[in-house]
Amino acid sequence: MAKVFEAADASNLMTELRMSFDAGVTRSYEWRVSQLKKLQVICDNHEPEIVSALHDDLGTPELESSVYEVALLRNSIKLALKQLKNWMAPDKAKTSLTTFPASAEIVSEPLGVVLVISAWNYPFLLSIDPVIGAISAGNAVVLKPSELAPASSSLLAKLLEQYLDPSAVRVIEGAVTETTLLLEQKWDKIFYTGSSKIGRIIMMAAAKHLTPVVLELGGKSPVVIDSDTNLKITVKRIIAGKWGCNNGQACISPDYILTTKEYAPKVIDAMKQELEAFYGKNPMESKDMSRIVNSNHFDRLSKILEEKEVSDKIVYGGQKNRDNLKIAPTIFLDVPLDSLIMSEEIFGPLLPILTLNNLEECFDVIRSRPKPLAAYLFTQNQKLKERFAMTVSAGGIVVNDIAVHLSLPTLPFGGVGESGMGSYHGKFSFDAFSHKKAVLYKSFIGDAAIRYPPYSRGKLRLLKALVNSNLVEVFKVLLGLS
Repeated sequence: MAKVFEAADASNLMTELRMSFDAGVTRSYEWRVSQLKKLQVICDNHEPEIVSALHDDLGTPELESSVYEVALLRNSIKLALKQLKNWMAPDKAKTSLTTFPASAEIVSEPLGVVLVISAWNYPFLLSIDPVIGAISAGNAVVLKPSELAPASSSLLAKLLEQYLDPSAVRVIEGAVTETTLLLEQKWDKIFYTGSSKIGRIIMMAAAKHLTPVVLELGGKSPVVIDSDTNLKITVKRIIAGKWGCNNGQACISPDYILTTKEYAPKVIDAMKQELEAFYGKNPMESKDMSRIVNSNHFDRLSKILEEKEVSDKIVYGGQKNRDNLKIAPTIFLDVPLDSLIMSEEIFGPLLPILTLNNLEECFDVIRSRPKPLAAYLFTQNQKLKERFAMTVSAGGIVVNDIAVHLSLPTLPFGGVGESGMGSYHGKFSFDAFSHKKAVLYKSFIGDAAIRYPPYSRGKLRLLKALVNSNLVEVFKVLLGLS
């Protein structure tokens, strides 16, 4: 029987990790590289086990597990190993006349002991990717995987304990009790991926200790389809980004489509055709689609699906089977805006289409709702692309595709407003777990009497000129011309 995790255990855990961090265990370049290489070994040597755990938890197809979890992690690790020296190097900063002679730099300093609380929908990627950032930045780290993906949680605990330095990297499994005990500790940063409901709880707990947080949440990500688009490719990419990414159980999954009344029938016909091409006439039997994570989420989605004003609007799909936790890809047309399906993040295989008199209305619809984690536009109209990118507020914008920005480490990934705060991926992960420390080196040479009392009008004029970096005025004051 597993030992119960208690308050004393949480306190002792923090004490041990704090001692390791204070002793400098995690700060060296060599330690960081050694841990990143161990994570690489996990990806290289244990991919079949990872794929199997994901199938047990979510029925995830092998292609999705290998590409969207393991391959993306490999890329993150490779980039960190390649760039770590550059990331760690101080950035030179300009100085001014006020501080002359001096030099200045910005030093990336590890925050200390950090907590990563990850989600169930991509349990390996969303656990290890932030850990890569925490280790790269030189922190001690505790990972709390989601209990809703038990096979993945167990494997993560086993592999990280087997490969990584236990004096600085730990995994704590469990549910609400364990998470609550961890949140009572004073962390140097908390990184959370999940729902906005739990995000608020995390933020309240962090506030007690003034602990900074990164919250990777979600929201209702819109897809706008212009009639000036390649409809076949548009629909394929929407399906791949919705049902081909964990069956809609993804934070950047398309949540609703906006298009014109005139164009909607063409969109629906194209989606029906491509969905059948992807998943067959009976998608419930397809092996290329994940199942719903558990019965609670199945029941939540069923409630959304069965709402009277919503079930009447189904134009495709609607089949479900609670025994095997499967819900078919389901499309709705013009559901009420106050219905459950339009009031909360769907996080499943349901996709409503809302029609507009003209596409211009899409901006008001999106603006009237909380800022989403992602917003998508399909068009060949250059002016529309530019306007969408400049005026729609979202964590990220993708034009003519779905979710692919997630794979680019040169782009920050994170939300805005209710879809989250802070960002990561690539160097942004390193920065998320670093303090940018200002350092100025001053010489004893050139000590100026004008900064010291007693003050005079002449000192005032000269100091103002120096602070404003006005060389002409400086010379005027020195020559008695001002």
